[in-house]
Amino acid sequence: MSIKITDLTPGFVGEVSGVDITQPLNTEQVAALEAGMDRYAVLVYHDQRVSDDQQKAFSISFGPLEHTAGGNLTKVAERRLDAYMADVSNLGVDQKPLARDDRRRLFNLGNQLWHSDSSFRAVPAKYSLLSGRIVVDAGGNTEFADMRAAYDALDAKTKADIENLVCEHSLIYSRGTLGFTELSDEEKQMFKPVRQRLVRVHPVTGRKSLYLSSHAGTIIGWPMPEARAFLRDLNEHAVQPRFTYSHKWTEYDLVVWDNRSTMHRVRRFDETMVRDMRRTTVAGESVTVEQMAA
Repeated sequence: MSIKITDLTPGFVGEVSGVDITQPLNTEQVAALEAGMDRYAVLVYHDQRVSDDQQKAFSISFGPLEHTAGGNLTKVAERRLDAYMADVSNLGVDQKPLARDDRRRLFNLGNQLWHSDSSFRAVPAKYSLLSGRIVVDAGGNTEFADMRAAYDALDAKTKADIENLVCEHSLIYSRGTLGFTELSDEEKQMFKPVRQRLVRVHPVTGRKSLYLSSHAGTIIGWPMPEARAFLRDLNEHAVQPRFTYSHKWTEYDLVVWDNRSTMHRVRRFDETMVRDMRRTTVAGESVTVEQMAA
């Protein structure tokens, strides 16, 4: 059976069939799936009963994996998964839901804000691949926003105004909006801001998109209040229903998205229930400022 991708949301979200990602892929299959990512930006694979090693092997088909260090507060002794698997579950090492006041849980509530994975890194992520190992019946949907369509819908003056703007991104900004401000000196150093272009150009399609995220807290050269008000306006524009898709998880769904073209967030759910979600992240290839300058 050959790979087939059908529309869930035309031009934005596709559903993949005809491939078993637990098995090694050949060159033609990888090329077909990458072309699908370039076209859609979000691809949904159902009933992919992957192990951690199989998920990592599939992910590496699209580039080297990003290390999880620098993106969370979890200490080495607290990790359930290895350093190349991002644990976006609500579980501790005892496989039980984290306590309501657990510092890791409070930090991870930032995933409910619209964001692009690893925009807080100097070289931001390419793809994210999220596997639903244990899902909840109610809530917990992951919502995606098409930042290409959001850019396209801007008026000409706004496009001209934002073309060369540079923002600073940091986990300090995103968590601070939730009131999570108590960070150690080591954590502040780890989460120090990085600069990202506000308008990105896709390296394959050449299509422009807004590069927004809850991690973006300033615009270089702008007064802080003006920058944050403007970024809020752009975010409100970008997440209108006409630009978004909500994914209702079923067990062993795998969803892949292009962080260069999308934002996403998780919705609330009953955190007394187990929700085991495991993400691999394909590392990016360049910083956005250099990409635009080139």
